Amino acid sequence: MRIHRALFRTLWASAALLAISSALRGQTSDPAPEAWSLHGQMTTVTQGNGAFPSPYAGDNSFESRKEIRSSFTSTLFLGCRPWGGAEVYANPELTAGQGLSHVAGLGAAPNGEISRVASPELKVALARLFLRQTLDLGGSPEPVPADQNQLGGTRGRRRLTFTAGKLAMGDIFDASAYSHDPRTQFLSLSLVDTSSWDYPADTKGYSWGLALEFYWDAWALRAGSFLEPTAANGPYFDHRVERAHGDVVEVEHDHELGGRAGHVRILGYANHADMGDYLEALQQAPLSPEVVSTRQPGRLKYGWGLSADQALTEDLGAFLRAGWNDGRTETWAFTEVDRTLALGLSLAGAGWSRSQDRLGAALAVNGLSSDHRAYLAAGGLGFMLGDGRLNYDQERLFEAYYALSLGRFFTATLDAQRIWNPGYNRDRGPVEIYALRLHAQF
Repeated sequence: MRIHRALFRTLWASAALLAISSALRGQTSDPAPEAWSLHGQMTTVTQGNGAFPSPYAGDNSFESRKEIRSSFTSTLFLGCRPWGGAEVYANPELTAGQGLSHVAGLGAAPNGEISRVASPELKVALARLFLRQTLDLGGSPEPVPADQNQLGGTRGRRRLTFTAGKLAMGDIFDASAYSHDPRTQFLSLSLVDTSSWDYPADTKGYSWGLALEFYWDAWALRAGSFLEPTAANGPYFDHRVERAHGDVVEVEHDHELGGRAGHVRILGYANHADMGDYLEALQQAPLSPEVVSTRQPGRLKYGWGLSADQALTEDLGAFLRAGWNDGRTETWAFTEVDRTLALGLSLAGAGWSRSQDRLGAALAVNGLSSDHRAYLAAGGLGFMLGDGRLNYDQERLFEAYYALSLGRFFTATLDAQRIWNPGYNRDRGPVEIYALRLHAQF
């Protein structure tokens, strides 16, 4: 009931803010850069799974009984230009809710929104607070549409951009036009980002750090360094940056195939944190390993990711993601996936006279390193996985959704997921998960 009351209060508040914003800004096509911006969003996800076969379960298993859970987020996106080339953004956010099985038991967590939710009680926090400074290096101008955390205007295709503050890694890296936002696109974490990238973040998915982006026509180079949490999936950051930080570099190339836009990105990362080691945990206690007992300062986790998206027609687009990490140290911040491959399609509804609707379908296959799977098979627990034993197989996911546009500001989405070998265990599942997502934005 608290979530539903918050939902209606936020809808009314959003409508009032929209009216105020429209009155202040006016309906104008003035091409001058925006000096300030106000956007907002509200999303609820109600998700449930049916019962499925499970001969045994552990402390971190996905529960085999029927279950229904809901999540709620509401965000204000405030922005301004304090001086030439600079932008400052702040995002206060309300959250509430719970995930299925307490967000445990799956590598492919089914609700990408729940990572921002820490309590069934309504909480308020500052999700983002960052400064972006851009230096124009020339080149042909390109339009910048007004959007969340993006002031409208123009910019050169050759530029240098510096960002500092609190943000999410997906704000800058590993973007995809067709699968990057669980509020409007696919819900599964394995489709929102490259799930083998154990990117630095707190429990809600944000971190403090610095990023530099260099754009030169069709090429882009991005690099950043961000704080790591003090513990796996922890809410607090380790400020001893000399031994705890996450670094990432990404190269992107934009192209056209048959006159249709496409993008290819290659990402590499290295994380340093007080992580435990799976093999050491097995050597210390072969029958009841505990990876937390092997934590040492400055351990390294590294990996790479490849992502691509391509417009196939005016309405149909495809995406692909692949990734790998070394899988020696414990998963620290994102989700327990060491190898991943995902691909999917996104289709706008113009063909059935619903141009603002969207239909999506995707597959993902996730795997674990040999050290990681041996640790779980011996009864070890990660922060998301642990059936007490493990008959290993790859975890496979199929997800499909239909997003129904209800006017300019509202969308209702029906979503279905089927997951084989939940928690990489062929003795359990498959599990089917269904969701209703309601989203409003202005």
